[in-house]
Amino acid sequence: MRTDPLPTHDPPPADAPLPERDLIALLGPLLAAEAAAETTGGGTEAGDLEQAVWLRLLERLRRDGPPADPPLWLRRAVRAEARRFRRTVRRETALTCEPADAGRHDPEPLALAAAHRRALRDAMRRLPGRCPGLLAALLSPRDPTYREIAGELGISQGSLGPERSRCLGCLRRLLAAEVATG
Repeated sequence: MRTDPLPTHDPPPADAPLPERDLIALLGPLLAAEAAAETTGGGTEAGDLEQAVWLRLLERLRRDGPPADPPLWLRRAVRAEARRFRRTVRRETALTCEPADAGRHDPEPLALAAAHRRALRDAMRRLPGRCPGLLAALLSPRDPTYREIAGELGISQGSLGPERSRCLGCLRRLLAAEVATG
């Protein structure tokens, strides 16, 4: 019986998975080349793509262990991440101004819009016949269909279009007269 101070270990079988450090060292140059090839002219940086693939690899190592064919897995992962990056770039829109300068909360345009809406509603109430009810239904925030409006007003659905045109003509004339005198 032999007692060596340093025990010998059997070498791992040829098809055994590589330890993480060896796998990362093996795949590093391949990943750099694949990422550089996929990002040429795509608006994405190779470093970002490499980082995403390394993250995907680490997640896979913890979840399922190393892939059976690491170089093939890496090529597929690079292409999948590059597609995801391209989709993201297509969906993103560039800001044309500062978000704070959007003008949506400027009090003057808000007050003017409210005044215009009040003037329109006042003019609509002064219209003849069924026009006030018809235009109110058409401008309703619940967005009713022609069938619902016709049922609500008790008129045929086919007469809504001509009636609407007549009412809008009356409203235009009424507002034009107010602008001319105002």
